[in-house]
Amino acid sequence: METSSRAAAPAQAAASRRRGAVLERAILDAALEQLSTVGWNGLTMEGVAAGAQTGKAAVYRRWPSKEDLVADALRAGLPNFDAVPDRGSVRDDLLDLCMRARDAMFSRSGSALRSVIHECDTVQAERFHAVIIDGVVGPTIKMLREVIERGIERGEVRPDAANGYVFDTVPAMMMYRSKVCGSEWTDVELEEMIDRLMVPLLRRSGS
Repeated sequence: METSSRAAAPAQAAASRRRGAVLERAILDAALEQLSTVGWNGLTMEGVAAGAQTGKAAVYRRWPSKEDLVADALRAGLPNFDAVPDRGSVRDDLLDLCMRARDAMFSRSGSALRSVIHECDTVQAERFHAVIIDGVVGPTIKMLREVIERGIERGEVRPDAANGYVFDTVPAMMMYRSKVCGSEWTDVELEEMIDRLMVPLLRRSGS
């Protein structure tokens, strides 16, 4: 026991010396880890502090509430969706985009986000509305728009397909199958969705 205590002491001392951005990053990482493992309901400020190897006071000084902490953790952890795929056809671009979205959905930050979406009540969910729209929905819709408009320019896609109902189809389908049906979206399932749903939906008449 004494040997174990001596071994733990250097780690605790190192943790206590962390300051500023390094400590904040550790706390945000610990929050994401808790969200992805025990979910929104299981996350506690005490658990996050323990995961970050710091004191609870250090967490509360930066984030006065669980909601504030989780919002910042999600912002920091969500992937960057800026690069739009360009593989030469709207079919391949959509498949690439869906695979990226699938990988993000089942990453640690994606699991954290899904725990918030699935477990929060209506009032709590409002706190994260901007995070979800700005960090996930907005960038995804923007990329879908670019892919489809590029397909229109190439003559692959009918001109009236660039509308909100079409842009919503892929995110809505992926969220529905994930949340309601428990689908993890294999590569084959994504290809089937693109080939059976999106390509016929976008196709120009007569093509």
